[in-house]
Amino acid sequence: MMLLVHDAVTGLQMRARGRNSRDQPLHLIYRRLRGTLGPQKWWPAKSAFEMMIGAILTQATNWHNVEQAIGRLRRAHALTPQRLLSLSREQLERGVRPAGYFQQKAKRLRVFAEWYLTQYRGRRGQMFRTPWQQLREELLALQGIGPETADSMLLYAGGQPVFVVDAYTTRILRRHRLMRARATYSEIQARVMRTWPHRASVYNEVHALLVAVGKQWCHRRVPDCTRCPLGHLPHTLR
Repeated sequence: MMLLVHDAVTGLQMRARGRNSRDQPLHLIYRRLRGTLGPQKWWPAKSAFEMMIGAILTQATNWHNVEQAIGRLRRAHALTPQRLLSLSREQLERGVRPAGYFQQKAKRLRVFAEWYLTQYRGRRGQMFRTPWQQLREELLALQGIGPETADSMLLYAGGQPVFVVDAYTTRILRRHRLMRARATYSEIQARVMRTWPHRASVYNEVHALLVAVGKQWCHRRVPDCTRCPLGHLPHTLR
């Protein structure tokens, strides 16, 4: 099962066209990627809790390593907050070791699981009945959860209308001269959320498509602009 899979994005995006000429390049990028790559069906997870711990594990590592760590936790039957908290420190650290910074991430997972149980009884529905702006502040108050991790949880586990900004998004928008070099997380997020309707399905697909480009072509050091679906658009390698 993929969380938050929607296929009704194109119509929403088309109705948003023309609202602001400054934002037309973003629509062009979206149409090009949607047509070339198709629906991404992201985030891959079997439950909301699995998705949320994945968002913590993916900090400062790649998805392949996260998959290995989640696989270990699954084999330990630790993909519920109760079962994760039942693991000893050593067992949890051993489980998340493939994701790197395993001691730090084990602590963060434990803090998050305890909060999730205490505040919301470990229930997704109860958690996401809280207005997303308030819930975002609660998440940001937890040790080791920053804006990208909090927004990933809100969007992909909760279906909340908030766009996730990550290194791939930032790199692509900067290289295509859609954001200034020193634009902040909030500035990039606001730009994207101005461009499309405030719909989680739209933000899900846009973010997933940009991630795909970042992984396959728009590398930090040696970008492959020749093969990139966006390579024909004006851009810089900075």
